Amino acid sequence: MNDRKDLAAKDLTDLVVGILAESKDQVVPIVQLGHPVLRQQAQRYAGQLPAELLNELLAVMRATMYAAPGVGLAAPQIGIPLQIAVLEDLYPIDEESAALRERTPLEYLEIFNPSYRAAGEREAVFYEGCLSFEGFQAVVHRPAEIISSYSDREGSMVTREFSGWQARIVQHETDHLAGTVYIDKALTRSLIGEAELYRYPGLDLGQAREELKF
Repeated sequence: MNDRKDLAAKDLTDLVVGILAESKDQVVPIVQLGHPVLRQQAQRYAGQLPAELLNELLAVMRATMYAAPGVGLAAPQIGIPLQIAVLEDLYPIDEESAALRERTPLEYLEIFNPSYRAAGEREAVFYEGCLSFEGFQAVVHRPAEIISSYSDREGSMVTREFSGWQARIVQHETDHLAGTVYIDKALTRSLIGEAELYRYPGLDLGQAREELKF
């Protein structure tokens, strides 16, 4: 992992201003694997950005997440090495798929300087993908229940429990802020390219295990 020296507040401000200047309808490009920022430990957010600029950054991150579309976006995914992420999962889903994924709606959420720990021994095993590794999905084992600690936009500390698909989203985005991408934790033999997804309706794990031998 790159241990690059932290940027000063002015340098971070200039970086954010430059990236936001590239936005079209509040949407900016999402960087892909190979960009060094995805492999860096992001800096803790400690008020380095003026309030108005922070608000603009969060609005752009939210719009970019919607446009992708995705259920989470970390600041490094748009080239900004700060421990900030936005999350939301309100997409419609059929009951069977929701039950299989333990998926319940996640209202819009902003997390600053997050961490998490397992809240039990149960694991959840399913496919996940990433906006910074387009076109692929792979199986990742993750704690099914977690306790996450983070700050909100105003700087207030929050401790909250998440389970099922919500826990997966929180872990995925928090990992980004430590320079970790889901493929680092995935069963690589389970990897499926977008063009081959039609072979696995509903991403059936039993079928995928049998055919891909993982």
